[in-house]
Amino acid sequence: MFPGGRLLVLLACYAIAAIGAPALVRWWGPKAMYAVAAVPAATFVWALTRTGAMRSGGAVAETHPWVPELGLEISLRMSTFPWVMVLLVSGVGALVLAYSAHYFSSGEAGLGRFAAVFTAFAGAMFGLVVADDLLLLYVFWELTSVFSYLLIGHDPARSASRWAAMQALLVTTLGGLAMLTGFIMLGQHAGTYRLSEVVGHLPGGAYLVIALVLVLLGALSKSAVFPFSFWLPSAMAAPTPVSAYLHAAAMVKAGVFLIGMLTPALASEAPWQQVIWTCGAVTFLFGGWTALRQTDLKLMLAYGTVSQLGMISIVLGTGTRTAALAGAALLAGHAMFKAALFLVVGIVDKTTGTREIYTLSGLGARRPLLAAVAAVAVASMIGFPPTLGFVAKEAMLAAFWDGGPWGRAMLACLIAGAALTVAYGLRFLWGAFARKADAQETDAAPIGPGFIAAPVLLALAGLGAGLFAPGVDELLAPYADGFPEAGHAYHLALWHGLTPALGFSALALATGFGLFLALHRTSAWRSLKLPFKSGTVYKQAIGGVDRVAVELTGRTQRGSLPFYLGVILVTLVVFAGGLLVFDGPWPVGIELFDTPLQVAAGGIIVIAAISAAVAKRRLTAMVLTGVSGYGVATLFIFHGAPDLALTQFLVETVTIVMFVLVLRRLPARFSERPLKKVRRFRVAVGIAVGVVASGMAYVAVSGRQAAPISELFPDLAVSYGGGHNIVNVILVDIRAWDTMGEIAVLLVAATGVASLIFGRDRLMHRRGGSRPAPPRTGEHVKWLYRPETDGSHQAIILQVVTRLLFHTIVLFSIYLLFTGHNHPGGGFAGGLVAGLALAIRYLAGGRAELNAAAPVDAGRLLGTGLLISVGTGAASMLLGGEVLQSAILDFDLPLVGHVHFVTSTFFDIGVYLIVVGLVLDILRSLGAEIDRHQESGEDTETLPQLEKEAA
Repeated sequence: MFPGGRLLVLLACYAIAAIGAPALVRWWGPKAMYAVAAVPAATFVWALTRTGAMRSGGAVAETHPWVPELGLEISLRMSTFPWVMVLLVSGVGALVLAYSAHYFSSGEAGLGRFAAVFTAFAGAMFGLVVADDLLLLYVFWELTSVFSYLLIGHDPARSASRWAAMQALLVTTLGGLAMLTGFIMLGQHAGTYRLSEVVGHLPGGAYLVIALVLVLLGALSKSAVFPFSFWLPSAMAAPTPVSAYLHAAAMVKAGVFLIGMLTPALASEAPWQQVIWTCGAVTFLFGGWTALRQTDLKLMLAYGTVSQLGMISIVLGTGTRTAALAGAALLAGHAMFKAALFLVVGIVDKTTGTREIYTLSGLGARRPLLAAVAAVAVASMIGFPPTLGFVAKEAMLAAFWDGGPWGRAMLACLIAGAALTVAYGLRFLWGAFARKADAQETDAAPIGPGFIAAPVLLALAGLGAGLFAPGVDELLAPYADGFPEAGHAYHLALWHGLTPALGFSALALATGFGLFLALHRTSAWRSLKLPFKSGTVYKQAIGGVDRVAVELTGRTQRGSLPFYLGVILVTLVVFAGGLLVFDGPWPVGIELFDTPLQVAAGGIIVIAAISAAVAKRRLTAMVLTGVSGYGVATLFIFHGAPDLALTQFLVETVTIVMFVLVLRRLPARFSERPLKKVRRFRVAVGIAVGVVASGMAYVAVSGRQAAPISELFPDLAVSYGGGHNIVNVILVDIRAWDTMGEIAVLLVAATGVASLIFGRDRLMHRRGGSRPAPPRTGEHVKWLYRPETDGSHQAIILQVVTRLLFHTIVLFSIYLLFTGHNHPGGGFAGGLVAGLALAIRYLAGGRAELNAAAPVDAGRLLGTGLLISVGTGAASMLLGGEVLQSAILDFDLPLVGHVHFVTSTFFDIGVYLIVVGLVLDILRSLGAEIDRHQESGEDTETLPQLEKEAA
């Protein structure tokens, strides 16, 4: 193992280059691509410096913290096979970026975005191949899908680009989600997500089968292997540099790369090899067959890429040493010759304005260097000596000749696919460069040396690797040595003698050449039709999903709240209840009650709930619902939880008040609908939900295996929170972040209630009405005297009693606030008590009485409370502690004595103000404002009518 330290730095360089690429393009135009190419070029050079380590079977590895709380880390590892991919990703990426400097014109729209996304994709691909953590690999996997979506859809004005980008994103992302599930299954079983360790701790049985199928779904979809082959040809709507990189050298290699990494451990596990062989064989043959009938050079290469990805997946998924050696060589050779051919097509398209083979004529004579480059690349693609493609193909055929009966059957498939490759390879050369008798000779613009340099280098690299095959064998041998060998150790070479593999290679060349001549002479290319088109199947599937979505939406989104709740609750009963009944035995030893008083309280809760469900009057139903809540509070008392009981009592009381405010503007009775049988159904659903929810709670509590963390709370409440009221200490100390989120939700709820009510006033103002008058804060009000002269609807005794008790209630709420750390109470309970005091003032004397009792804006209370709570957390951080960390202060004051103070009290004060502000806001919105509407006659029109007029 060789210590690393550079992998994360290289990833950071890609990110920096991607961020800076748009600015460089603005300054230098397309030539900025050369500067951006420096990062992948530096990666290529760095990888070359690790050649010695890779040749000896070593690895570069490093680990960095990621999310320590979850045990996640950035684990990177580059062994021989990832090293080969790093060379391809970085080397081809640098050349394609340099090529792009000549491919794009200076006025190209979105060129800066293209450079940034392309560089980011190269970085994500680099991270993918060196990731040693399955979850990290998945992150980079999905990043490549997102960046490829942006690159394929480079021209958003073209509908074909948008469609192709979305298709590629959907297919690869859904496959990636399936793969993630498989990764989680393997990682959870192994106890680690390290790829290098997971493969040594595999599960067995059906669990492993499911995990492997899920992983293969991701790998096959990424590499466009059947049944996911259709997305890659559509992606040819992308600019040619994108096709040369993503769809020849980089992204489509991710799937076969993953297969190559996992095959050493999974080749002997069913159904790994069976699935890969079947899908790969279908892809190899049908991709080659489809490539034969294409007239667009780029589409021909696209279907050829699909075909050869099927071939590479077959070889890498076989699991023998010779096959692994052949697969790695095929992977490298394919990246070089196919990227070169795509770049050649880009030059042809840019210099002639067409890619149609029946339009192109005589281009080989006009551009002999370009034709020679294409010929060398095609020679490697069809496996013609002395290229790397020939060396790798001979190794592939030798691997399957020694593979037994099933291997011989696959050998026949590979020979047939290789013959198809020869046929469409020759057709590519003829279509791009030959002179056609029935076509006018094509004019071509000059080709600059910088434009043709990249395909020349890639083609020569494939040729040179074939000439120096023993050296390539030495580099790839450490990867192949991880596989078992059926016979003698095979080595890559240009000449092995007169072997069966050489004969099969010659047979494939001769058959393919004959097929090309036969079809060419009879002009039978267009008759080569498939029984079905996978792209059509995809379109029909998407159309079917859209149709089902429309139908389902039409049947479920009916604007009926009871229907929505019914669907949710019935689903809960069916699925959760079904699992409770059929998923194993229940825990034994059910204790129904501790005291008969609990039975009595429970009976009251059940009777009140059922009565509320069948009640015909709204007020009756509301009161009965409140009785159920009070019954739950009583159960808290019987269980020794006075703090929870106090809070529950207060919440129920405030809720009843709010219901009363709403119900006074609604009819006294419910409508006659639903019918009695529907009401009975609702009661049945309610009972079923209650039973299922109770069962779920019981099973969850009884199924606990570890000691609950709450057992530590009594000690933590004193030592950490400085208080004896465990509930309050939990809220303001131990789980203060949760409370922070809850009070933020309260703030949003208050804003929503106010906007619903006061939004009507904005509509009234637009049509000539008046805005709500703010509460009067400057008028002097006599104590025990109501300022209104109209004596109607007044309860004088209630007003007097309320004014006498109001201040006492407020003082009691403050007492609950400051004593809540050690006794029942706290900011929430104290705020509810103060809110109830305001509610009583409103009920006794209306909105004027409410404004007199609280001459302050509710929004200011809410904002002040949130500011105090957040400020408490920030202050502790500024003083060197953690956010929301409390300090315990003990000191003596004259005449007062010993004082025990905890700084979390300030947090509780913020909660107190927010609760008071929320209640005040609701009282003003649902109470005082509706009163004003009624008094002014503004409620004679409905809100929909006002909205219609405003529109």
